[in-house]
Amino acid sequence: MAPLLAGVPHSAALIGPGSEVLAFDTQRSADHDWGPRVLVFVAPEVVAEVRARVAAGLPERFGGYPTVFDYHGVLGPGVVVTDLGSWLEERLGFDPRRGMGLVDWLVLPWQSLAEVTCGEVFHDGLGELEEVRQALHWYPRDVWRYVLACQWQRISQEEPFPGRCAEVGDEIGSAVEGARLAREVMRLALLLRRRYPPYGKWLGSALARLPGSAELAESLRQTLTARSWREREEGLSAAYVRLAGLQNRMGLAAEQDVQVRPFYERPFRVIGGERFARALLAEVNDPAVLALPLVGCADQVSDSVDLLTHPDRARAATVAALGLHQAAA
Repeated sequence: MAPLLAGVPHSAALIGPGSEVLAFDTQRSADHDWGPRVLVFVAPEVVAEVRARVAAGLPERFGGYPTVFDYHGVLGPGVVVTDLGSWLEERLGFDPRRGMGLVDWLVLPWQSLAEVTCGEVFHDGLGELEEVRQALHWYPRDVWRYVLACQWQRISQEEPFPGRCAEVGDEIGSAVEGARLAREVMRLALLLRRRYPPYGKWLGSALARLPGSAELAESLRQTLTARSWREREEGLSAAYVRLAGLQNRMGLAAEQDVQVRPFYERPFRVIGGERFARALLAEVNDPAVLALPLVGCADQVSDSVDLLTHPDRARAATVAALGLHQAAA
C-alpha cells in the first residue's frame, strides 16, 4: 500500500465492522465477506484521486486472498479510501470531533463503539484518528454510572420470574427467563469492566476474556443448563453476588449488602438490583443525567439489529424512549 500512497498524508487502520476487528475471527470467518482489508483516511479533497490510484495499483491477490471480494452481495476492494469525517458520519451518525453531548453517548450502540475503539491503527499521519478513538474509549463518569444503573434495573425487573414461571408449571418460561437474565448479567459484567458488550454472537467470547470470569461463567452455565428453577435461581444468585461484590470493590457507589434475599413473602431469592441502581444514581452529579428515566442507552432500549445498525434509527428510538426532543438531541 505504501507506494500507492506516496506523498499523500493519510491514516490507515483496520477498524469498523468485521469479526477480525474485535479479534473474534476464526477460519470459519473466511467463508464470506472476507479478504485483505484496510481503511485509508485522506483529506476530503483528494479522496477520489487516491481511490482511483489504489484501485488501479492493487494486485489481484494478496496473501492468497483476492483484494476485491463480495461484501454482502456487493463487489468492492478491501482497501477503502475515504475521509475520516464521512466515515464517522456513516458509522456513528455524527462526527465526534465536533463535540459530544449526553444524548450522543446514549444513542451510540455498544457494537459501534467497539468497532471504532478496537482494531488496530497502522499509521495516523493525519493525527486525528487516535484522538477520536481515545475520546470514545469509554463513557464519561456520570454516563457510565447511569448506564450501569439501567442495567441493574433491567435485572431487577425480572429477577423473580424464573421461579414464578415454574411455580405455575411453566418450566419453558422459567428457562427463557433464566437465559434472559443471564444475558443481562453478562452485559453488566462487561460494562463494569469498561468493555462495550458486543452483539450476541460474541457476547460469551467477550465475557471469557474478562479477568476472573471463570467463576461467573460457571454460575451462568449452571443457570443455562439447570433442569429446575431452584438450580437456575442458584446459578443466577451466585452471579448476582459476584457482580455486586465487584461493584462494591470498585467504589462506584456506596457499598451495598451483596446477599440475596426473599422477594417479598414469596419463595424466590433476588439480589434486589434496584438497590444497586439507586446507589449508582446517588453518585451522579450531572442534573441532565439525573433527569433521565431509567431506560438507558440504545442497546438497553432495543436489541433490534435493523435499528442498531442504522444510526438515524438508533438515535430516533433512544431519544423517543428517553422522552427527549430531536431538536435538543
